[in-house]
Amino acid sequence: MSSAVSKILDDLKDHGGLKGMDVANIASVSPATVSRWTSGKTFPHPKTQLLISDLRYVVDRLADFYAPDETRIWLYSRHRLLNDERAIDLIHDGRADEVLAVIESLEDGAYT
Repeated sequence: MSSAVSKILDDLKDHGGLKGMDVANIASVSPATVSRWTSGKTFPHPKTQLLISDLRYVVDRLADFYAPDETRIWLYSRHRLLNDERAIDLIHDGRADEVLAVIESLEDGAYT
């Protein structure tokens, strides 16, 4: 039976086009660690679980607008409304709310 963390990682791949290496970079862990999470051999620390959960929420919101490969590019691109920062870096720094605010502007048609 797969773990909840494994399910989240699968969702990040399926909906956000994110690979294990992407998650490893965002969470500041090795790709081997992400592989162990995926297989259920180990679990991330609670702080890392929060980061991964935030990432999943952002990816789920972006899936309303973009295909998985486009979502990955969006996350890695610099955005004017994020002060020319990358969404992926903001999520890593615990600033997912700023990314979500920009996504809300997508819903309003104010930003593409």
